[in-house]
Amino acid sequence: MPGAFNMTTGPAHWELLFRARAVDNQLFMVGVSPARDLDFSYHAYGHSLVVDPWGCVLAQLGFEEGIAIVTVDLERVPSVRRQIPIL
Repeated sequence: MPGAFNMTTGPAHWELLFRARAVDNQLFMVGVSPARDLDFSYHAYGHSLVVDPWGCVLAQLGFEEGIAIVTVDLERVPSVRRQIPIL
């Protein structure tokens, strides 16, 4: 899911909200954010991340440009759904 949280909301909510949505919906969440560029008037928080259905952060970048390669085990979804039968 693309997002561009700023330097106020990013540190407070970026990871928290993606972890919560992953657990709420029992699925993998990928949060993609632009890297911070101080030449622009809007300073993005960055910190693109991948979260599993249990809410564990599998990868998280910093504020600079980067690439994260993550192996996603799709069997994790039904496993978590059996452990937390909310859906």
